[in-house]
Amino acid sequence: MYNKVILIGNLTRDIELRYTPSGTAVAKFGLATNRIYSDPVTKEKKQEVMFIDITVFGRAAETANQYLKKGSQVLVEGRLSFNQWTDNTGQKRSKHEIIAEQVKFLGGRDNTQNSSAGYNNSGSYNQNNNQGYNTQNNYNPQQQAQPQQQMTQQNNEMPTQNIPSIDIDEEDIPF
Repeated sequence: MYNKVILIGNLTRDIELRYTPSGTAVAKFGLATNRIYSDPVTKEKKQEVMFIDITVFGRAAETANQYLKKGSQVLVEGRLSFNQWTDNTGQKRSKHEIIAEQVKFLGGRDNTQNSSAGYNNSGSYNQNNNQGYNTQNNYNPQQQAQPQQQMTQQNNEMPTQNIPSIDIDEEDIPF
């Protein structure tokens, strides 16, 4: 069987960090996600908000506690867990939660930059700063020099070769 959950959302509260008797860090926080859909009858746009409890263990829990706060945007990868217990009044209770295996920080410092980084439970650091840009290294200095030489040779006329377009949204620009 396969049990994998990937969510992007904002923290609904600051992280609660605790330690087990054996010294393992355990962080708990709430995550708010939403989906926008059209009502089939009225055709109006509606928004459904979900609030999910997240639990993170180990180094990832400590790092999340250090860098994340209420409102921070994160990507959480993990598994769905179902807990059952009996409360103080004797009533049976249950809830679903996500046990995070990896937490990626989105939004950068103070949610102003579009970068992602995070820790996974093995303690290794994941960083992705390409911010939506094409990471293939297609740079060739000789190709760059040719259009400039053509321009000066043809009395400042633009060369007629095809210049590739770059598909970047304003949100992807880091300044």
